[in-house]
Amino acid sequence: MKALIVDDSSTLRMFVRKMLKGQGFETIEAADGKEALERLAEAGGANVALVDWNMPVMNGYDFVCAVRALPEHNDMFIMMVTTESELDKVAQALEAGANEYLMKPFTKEDLENKLALLGVL
Repeated sequence: MKALIVDDSSTLRMFVRKMLKGQGFETIEAADGKEALERLAEAGGANVALVDWNMPVMNGYDFVCAVRALPEHNDMFIMMVTTESELDKVAQALEAGANEYLMKPFTKEDLENKLALLGVL
């Protein structure tokens, strides 16, 4: 299983990477949505993407919209992992094509539960 971690915080990427590697995932990382699209193309796709909302260059919402416009990534699960907690933001992300939504801060168990809901764990 391959996971794409998209967050402008290198600390959060490291935290999530360690959790995912412990579950047997190969990880790909990017600091913004634009870089994530490039990494996704280089890697030939991923099974799941964990995406922050607030990032420079291209935010997470725009990344979700861009990925969902690419048929080759239709099977990739997308989980927003963000501090954005307003219900309208959650609805907006889900309508754009995100499959799950995880609020920061979160625990290893929270992440594992969401990945299990997606069927990738």
